[in-house]
Amino acid sequence: MTLPALIADADIPQVLGLSHLAQQVFDEVDLTPVFNSMTARVNADSNDAAAWYDIALMLTLTGQIDRGLEIQALAMQASRLYRRVHGDGSDLRILAFVTPGDLMANTPLDFLLEGSNIRLDLLYVEPGVALPAELPDHDLAFLAIGESKSNAVVLAALEPVLAAWPRPVVNGRPLQIAGLTRDGVAAQFADSGRIVAPTTRRLTRADLYPLAVGETAVSDLLPGASFPIIIRPIDSHAGLALEKCDAPDDLAGYLAQHPGPEFFVTDYVDYASPDGKFRKQRVAIIGGVPFISHLAVSDHWMVHYLSAGMAEKAERRAEEAAFMEAFDNDFAVRHAQALAEMTEGFGLDYYAIDCGETADGQLLLFEADVAMIVHAMDSETLFPYKKPAMKKLFAAFQQMLQATADHQALGIRAA
Repeated sequence: MTLPALIADADIPQVLGLSHLAQQVFDEVDLTPVFNSMTARVNADSNDAAAWYDIALMLTLTGQIDRGLEIQALAMQASRLYRRVHGDGSDLRILAFVTPGDLMANTPLDFLLEGSNIRLDLLYVEPGVALPAELPDHDLAFLAIGESKSNAVVLAALEPVLAAWPRPVVNGRPLQIAGLTRDGVAAQFADSGRIVAPTTRRLTRADLYPLAVGETAVSDLLPGASFPIIIRPIDSHAGLALEKCDAPDDLAGYLAQHPGPEFFVTDYVDYASPDGKFRKQRVAIIGGVPFISHLAVSDHWMVHYLSAGMAEKAERRAEEAAFMEAFDNDFAVRHAQALAEMTEGFGLDYYAIDCGETADGQLLLFEADVAMIVHAMDSETLFPYKKPAMKKLFAAFQQMLQATADHQALGIRAA
């Protein structure tokens, strides 16, 4: 396969991008002047794709997700290709295959490229929409589309395209990414002696009704499991509509409140530490090597960093700092075989996991995906230990990209 015709740089809309705007929002900077400027631009020119794009990002980042997606659709009508330049853009040229959606639809490349001089071109693809006739030249491509029910079709369509792509493709295994479903990951490691992946099944409301009224047992639906169970709608993230049901009545109440047709149901594993608190780690795996993104310590079994009290509790930040400092020689060593098993099983150059540890020290795998948010936006005053750890992670990611491009260049010269 040869590349399509090359597009002129001047014809690619250049955007402020996710990492720039997200940091502004995170720092509580007033974006009204920027928003008004972008709005004036689209009022003057309805085909100003870059302005539409950044407006959509600002809306999404400030919690106006539905409106943000509406504006994103207008941006897609104007252009399917956008450029985000890091530094002076003099190093690698990356073409990323992405898809429309919220902040969790794609690998957060804009964060991962922080501190680099990489030129990132974002090509938005959707089912049934042909690739543009012209594309920018690039050193390597990156498949950045995350696993979700809505993304499964586009991932399947990209399999033959990327298999024949004339440049190296990082994470270029669409069907492997599509397989990172909650139930798929649980089934993949069900027999592992190193990884605890709680039994998970995708069940319909009709499947769950007999359990909710006491006519069947949990083990009839989840072999070997019993109450409590965890339930969430398909494609939900960040704890949205996620609940623990301790008995049939709890499940009946949940189904009454959530009208969706299909749910993921998971066997609950009590992973409380001896002090009664729950700890969850986010780990990025880059070329098979683990890097810590964060540790959250919470009083609640459903752990999310922003609601775990990390900013309010100095002792939790101190624990996270110590954990991150010791990560390479402690957690990464203790779970080296488990992490290697995962990397071999997934077959991906880059992915991230949310995990914990069981009472007997095994790795407890909650979720794996290529689109988990990994960032360095936290306050350096409150979290002085974060920037060095994230710079190390970002540097490793960028080095992996460079090594992939260099390997291809050597192959071309050898030929």
